[in-house]
Amino acid sequence: MLNLVLFGPPGAGKGTQSQKLIDKYQLVHISTGDLFRAHIKNQSPLGQQVSKLIADGELVPDSITIAMLEEEVDKNPDAKGFIFDGFPRTVPQAEELDKFLVAKGEKINGVIALDVDQDELTRRIAERHKISGRPDDDAEKLKKRIDEYFNKTIHVLPYYQGQDKLIKVNGIGEIEVIFNSLCEVIDNY
Repeated sequence: MLNLVLFGPPGAGKGTQSQKLIDKYQLVHISTGDLFRAHIKNQSPLGQQVSKLIADGELVPDSITIAMLEEEVDKNPDAKGFIFDGFPRTVPQAEELDKFLVAKGEKINGVIALDVDQDELTRRIAERHKISGRPDDDAEKLKKRIDEYFNKTIHVLPYYQGQDKLIKVNGIGEIEVIFNSLCEVIDNY
């Protein structure tokens, strides 16, 4: 089984690249953002809780995020592997993901970080907001999410680097060029 973490700040292209990787490698994509949006859309009690946190630009507590993620993995027992997108965001989340996978006889094979600077992120998300109207992409919330990434989430990278699982890929350029770079990394797993 191939289990990957696709890592990067909001607007780095994780969703775009994940879809291409899913098509090529037949992996199950688990985006915590998508899970949150589905719960919000369905107005579940969890969705209502998550809605307020996301609207305020806050991270959802680990316990909620991990429970949703584990539930999603368990729904796909015959998967060839998973792409975790937007998770883990903290070292405790990374540790919990490792424990969960080890209990299933699995592991994270690699962590691929899309490297994109803040100016490019701001440009991309402003464009995405015009097209999709995602409420978490407005300017104020965007700044908070990017700050959250660079102040907190980025600290997960040394955790995986210490396991020799981290590879950085330039996330700026043509979508196909970035995709080909990702495939070169994945093919080595």
